[in-house]
Amino acid sequence: MSQPDCLEFFDEGSPCGVLTAEPLGRVLDYLAPEGGVWLGGFVEVPLGPRRVVGVVWGAAEGRVARTKLRGVIRVLEAAPLRAELREFLARVADYTLTPLPAMLRLATRVPDLGQGPAMRKLLYPGAQMPERMTQAREKVMAVCAAYGGAGLTAGELAQGAGVSAGVVRGLVQAGALIERAAPRDQPYPPLDPLRAGHGLTPDQAQAAAVLSAGVQAGRYGTTLLKGVTGSGKTEVYLEAVAACLAQGRQALVLLPEIALSAEFLTRVEARFGARPAEWHSGVTLSERRRCWHMVAQGEAQLVVGARSALFLPFRDLGLIVVDEEHDSSYKQEEGVLYNARDMAVLRAAMAGAQVVLASATPSLETWANAEAGKYARLDLAARFGPNTLPDMRAIDLRVEDLPTGRWVSPTLQAAVTARLAEGEQALLFLNRRGYAPLTVCRACGHQIECGTCDARMVEHRFLKRLVCHQCGASCAMPEVCPSCGAADRLAPVGPGVARLEEEARALWPQARVAVLSSDLFGSARALKEEIGAIASGHADIIIGTQIVAKGHNFPALTLVGVIDADLGLSGSDLRAAERVFQLVRQVSGRAGRAEKPGHALIQTSQPDHPVIRAILSGAEEEFWQSEAAQRQALGMPPYGRLAGIVISAPELEPAFALGQALAQADAPLRAIGAQVFGPAPAPIARIRGRHRVRRLVKAPKGAPLQSALTAWLRPHKLRGDLRLAVDIDPQSFF
Repeated sequence: MSQPDCLEFFDEGSPCGVLTAEPLGRVLDYLAPEGGVWLGGFVEVPLGPRRVVGVVWGAAEGRVARTKLRGVIRVLEAAPLRAELREFLARVADYTLTPLPAMLRLATRVPDLGQGPAMRKLLYPGAQMPERMTQAREKVMAVCAAYGGAGLTAGELAQGAGVSAGVVRGLVQAGALIERAAPRDQPYPPLDPLRAGHGLTPDQAQAAAVLSAGVQAGRYGTTLLKGVTGSGKTEVYLEAVAACLAQGRQALVLLPEIALSAEFLTRVEARFGARPAEWHSGVTLSERRRCWHMVAQGEAQLVVGARSALFLPFRDLGLIVVDEEHDSSYKQEEGVLYNARDMAVLRAAMAGAQVVLASATPSLETWANAEAGKYARLDLAARFGPNTLPDMRAIDLRVEDLPTGRWVSPTLQAAVTARLAEGEQALLFLNRRGYAPLTVCRACGHQIECGTCDARMVEHRFLKRLVCHQCGASCAMPEVCPSCGAADRLAPVGPGVARLEEEARALWPQARVAVLSSDLFGSARALKEEIGAIASGHADIIIGTQIVAKGHNFPALTLVGVIDADLGLSGSDLRAAERVFQLVRQVSGRAGRAEKPGHALIQTSQPDHPVIRAILSGAEEEFWQSEAAQRQALGMPPYGRLAGIVISAPELEPAFALGQALAQADAPLRAIGAQVFGPAPAPIARIRGRHRVRRLVKAPKGAPLQSALTAWLRPHKLRGDLRLAVDIDPQSFF
């Protein structure tokens, strides 16, 4: 076991404080085991009748007499949690008002943490193929190829291919798979930072040099890398990654969507000669364990992952890249509520690392920090090579002859037809999953709602079911109205991507249509395969939700049609204008990324809306300045602070009662100049059978919000099924 960064050591029998991931809210005292234990060491301790894993967090708190303390059972074979990560977890806990055990759980979500470096049997591709190759066997070998020939367990192969264990055993017996004993966790192949990368334009080279110099300086700094879609931001920040690896430090690249990882991993392998470590929900449990341990031992130079990768136990973190930093998926909305973009800046500051926030349409928070000089800023104003930005135009739906029940205007239809005639791809974008967002009875007007949520059920016609997009509940599509009993009178209202697919197949019957929506794929691997097939030209028309806006590169795509650009412009969402601007600009940027020029047609009934005008004109700085001025005048983020309070209970009365009690005791908040709004039913007032009451706290930018919230909430004890969640810097208000 490696020695930790701090020299504090607890000798055998001496009291020490141990933090577990159990919901106890505090550190517990134990006696150090035989041989002693380092500060930060992972240990197994008794807790009641159970044995649980914990971390030696510091000196004993002394609440229990030494004679009554129980002893640590054993020290685990895992690298101790370094002081930098322990402090980071504590800081995030303080900022988000999250119990520290919950933060530790977030940082130790790895299988078999308590097991030592045991051996296991892995299967590798063999030298010969079986004489009889069935479809099931082909699936297994395809999984092997997808993992680059890396060793996988028999269970992982069977699960990944969707076949029985007998198929895998048959391939072993035929010699197509070879079984070898290997350590459970092996180091990753070394990445070569000196390997030549792509040739850079002068603007790219200059930006790469600035980022690399920041990394080489070995101290904290944050840079906004703002580049138009297709400008080569990835190649620029990979040079910063190379500079980090050349110094012997570790790098982390966060991606907003794991479906993006396949293309990105290919680019990393081409740049550095080997694949990096991955950390997201799509990797196997054994790969999660391997990644966690190798990161802790310094044997993983580069990690590519989702937001939770930020809590991995890096030994020497020198660079964090947050790609598509504006993306709302970086905000964790359940459990520990945090924004990975903001916490990346915090972790880098504590580790002496650099942060690169990359985006074509940065968040207003990041833009404002760059304007204020808190962050550096680098701009890439042109696309790489001869490619140009797509020509963008509005289609005014008020003057289009669009029949009832149709969503593709004649102008857009003609443009798609022309692209197909040239052998090019077209993308139709609609940010609504399912077939129709609403099902209404034409006899009585009844709208079908979820039984446990105050939300409408969404028709998913390919499943022949209605699905609630809040809690996931589903039911068979009823044949009669649940309210009046009328038969054959239920009608879909409004379009979803499945309904748009139906229309596209009718308009272009010879075209190959592919739909990209997160609910249509059972695994991340299946989604990656579909994206790869589209990029290879196996589709003529792509229909997609916001997932298609996240950095994909389809070389043959020359036309983007936005079906309803007005979605999201109405309502009271603080960030509505910002999100519509970002989403439409991002999805339009998928067009024309190869040799042929791109076009984007934006269907709207509000062509004179300021946001639509800004999208079409490309006047991004003017848009941000206008948004900033409005937020500043209102004292809203990033020029003020917000905290959302959601109280929930199976019955409405207890939730409202607590909301009223909080309203009558808001002196700690008034003392810092904060305003409290509510209580009021949340916009979605019931989810999973729990009634939800919302309060909103608004405070000046420099106010000590967390301490005031703690003082405000502490006297109110939650009893029974009553729950209260605090969301610092909320991104959504549902």
